[in-house]
Amino acid sequence: MNTLLKPEVLSPAGDPESLRLALMYGADAVYLAKKSFGMRSAPDNFSQEELEAACNLAHGLGKKIYLTCNTLPENREIDQLEEFAAQAKAAGVDAFIVSDIGVMALLKEYAPEIDIHISTQAGTVNYASAREFYKMGAKRTVLARELSIDEIKTIRDKTPPELEIEAFVHGAMCVSFSGRCLLSQYLTGRNANRGECAQPCRWSYALTEKTREGTYFPIFEDDGGTYILNAKDLNMIRNLEELRNAGISSFKIEGRAKSSYYTAVITNAYRAAADFIAENPGKPVPEWIVSETEKVSHREYSTGFYFKDMPPGQNYLDGGYIRRYDVCAIVLKYSDGWCEISERNRFFKGDELEAIIPGREPVKFRVREITDPDGLSAESANKAAGIYRITCEYRLSPGTVLRINKERV
Repeated sequence: MNTLLKPEVLSPAGDPESLRLALMYGADAVYLAKKSFGMRSAPDNFSQEELEAACNLAHGLGKKIYLTCNTLPENREIDQLEEFAAQAKAAGVDAFIVSDIGVMALLKEYAPEIDIHISTQAGTVNYASAREFYKMGAKRTVLARELSIDEIKTIRDKTPPELEIEAFVHGAMCVSFSGRCLLSQYLTGRNANRGECAQPCRWSYALTEKTREGTYFPIFEDDGGTYILNAKDLNMIRNLEELRNAGISSFKIEGRAKSSYYTAVITNAYRAAADFIAENPGKPVPEWIVSETEKVSHREYSTGFYFKDMPPGQNYLDGGYIRRYDVCAIVLKYSDGWCEISERNRFFKGDELEAIIPGREPVKFRVREITDPDGLSAESANKAAGIYRITCEYRLSPGTVLRINKERV
């Protein structure tokens, strides 16, 4: 792939279903974690058997798997890295994502054939650091999220062309610098640098004056407090061409702790956008692609730090999500005007559903008939993971994600 023309689309996977959907909906590579050494402990993550299956699936499609090893390990864990590297090598992992230089050195010793990508947690903000990581053997650096497009271009211009540069284009932002935060550990005992963040930056806060207990300073809108640390989500779907022209090799989507539905929709949007800008230089990304990013659960969006005249990056009003659509089913097979599906969220006969088609605008259809797992006519599909059949005028491929507007128009 010519990365100058079409950068890699890199998607997250917190479990095997997310992995499968990421690949189906156009990811060139997927990053994931095993049960240890990953910066997201909440997802199921991957066992050794699942990791091997993931690599086999991805490589069969000509795609790649990157394994995170970006926590800050304690002394007692260092001896575990040799086995970790051996298992990654046996599975066929294409790259490690690391933030600690000691871990980097040991992984290069234990598995020298596996590429090294420097994690955003390393805080690469200048070309000198990027050069040194390259000299140490890194193939890629994931830049700090605090950089502007102009700063990224300078790094690209002053580093070896062989060094790949990756940048986040979508997902949750952290109020701390490049994920280096102690707030969770101080307030809850859960260490964010070991994948255990409780996200206290999303909580509601208020200020009081020490000698006037109960008197709140007017920096918030109501008695619920203020979300002074609550960062908006990143969304660069309209600005990928600018990032590509600055020298980005890989567009990275955040979200290993998010749903497989999120992975499918956002991967599909960025795949379509990356393809569009490669084929249509200078033209705006079509609105249907942009609107897809609004159809997952998300916080208010911003463009992060990429532009100097950016609006405020915090949402001071609340810490909640915007969620207008739900996944309702995954297609298992299609035959003679009927889809066999695995239900995810309840829907009813007569509801209008949307089928998410790889690389194309979603198609809508109305469910005229439903048969339940016993083959009987039903008014709704309402058993989680239950196998139903529904009428559909489109021949949908196995794995297609179906969703519904929560307002059920």
